[in-house]
Amino acid sequence: MSGDAIFLNRLGIVCALGDGVDEVRAAMFRADAPQGVAPNDRLLPGQTLALGAVAGPLPSLDHHPVRLHGRNNALLRAAYLQIHEQVQQAIERHGPSRVAVVVGTSTSGIGEAEQAMTHWHRHGQWPDGFHYVQQEIGSPSRFLAAESGARGPAWTISTACSSSAKAMASAARLLRSGLVDAVITGGADSLCAFTVRGFMALESVSVERCNPFSAHRHGINIGEGAALFLMTRAPGPVRLLGWGETADAHHISAPEPQGIGAIDAIGQALARAKLAPSQIDYINLHGTATPQNDAMESRAVSAALGSEVPASATKPLTGHTLGAAGAIEAGLCWLAMTDNPTHLLPPHWWDGAVDPDLPPLAFVAPGATAHRPLRHVLSQSFAFGGSNAVLVFGGA
Repeated sequence: MSGDAIFLNRLGIVCALGDGVDEVRAAMFRADAPQGVAPNDRLLPGQTLALGAVAGPLPSLDHHPVRLHGRNNALLRAAYLQIHEQVQQAIERHGPSRVAVVVGTSTSGIGEAEQAMTHWHRHGQWPDGFHYVQQEIGSPSRFLAAESGARGPAWTISTACSSSAKAMASAARLLRSGLVDAVITGGADSLCAFTVRGFMALESVSVERCNPFSAHRHGINIGEGAALFLMTRAPGPVRLLGWGETADAHHISAPEPQGIGAIDAIGQALARAKLAPSQIDYINLHGTATPQNDAMESRAVSAALGSEVPASATKPLTGHTLGAAGAIEAGLCWLAMTDNPTHLLPPHWWDGAVDPDLPPLAFVAPGATAHRPLRHVLSQSFAFGGSNAVLVFGGA
């Protein structure tokens, strides 16, 4: 293997589909009915929305100081504990200063801050157990460094919905620089009223399960979760072959309509991976189910990759996990490329109503399989402000 080879050695994941690789894989590949996203009236009392909430209990953070407490970091710990053993082996092998942390988020501890503000307005004082540092964007990387004992470079990337995909690209560059030998990388985002109400103000939230690329699509489902990889140069089950990053600077929330920046990011990722478009076996679409994003993405995919590559948007299962979406969807790709003897493809759940204004894509029907193990998989994330990130994975 080339010295530049980057491997995703281990995955930890928690999202609306479950906790851990076995639960998430089984729920993702269910062909009888879509899993994950479900009606929820707890986040906004009196209002029921389809949300991708993590249902189970999360691990305690009591062994950390208050400033590192919060649901976002609890989600990260749930994912981290699944890769803890391998991370500790890397630290023992290389030394703590040679293990880095690079993660993405958009919410960080905003949920704790909004709860604390409600308490302050009611009682005139901050609640016990709240520290303003909880809401800082840097909290996730600080938390993981403290949790794991890694002492290498640690930073958090926050570029809206491309955050954790860009974190993974950044982690790969850090490895290739030779500054570290292993990176804990991925991302997390947690449900909070602030985020949901913000997207509602943009008239972008669907009260039902989202319907990506349908003529009847009308908005997203917000979700939460975390996915973390141990990324190293040591051989593992999946390689990160390439990545592409561009910035449209077209509009603060609307994408550039023709997908110029997205097409460029796809081209960069393919070039770095030394692959032709015809060599991609599956595409994990950003697929937000909003009118403008789906239109842009279908044009970009059709132009850059053609209309015959099997493709699916998995947000009807997980919800749109915002800053965690790139890592969680990379995790779903990782699951499709490992321990998948029948070569099942992540399904595209929608009503099948083709939008005649969009270029056609080869959407994966539930239960559909590839003819062989997936060799090359592409996952794309397109964010507010025109921040585009595309990752290409390969079988080891």
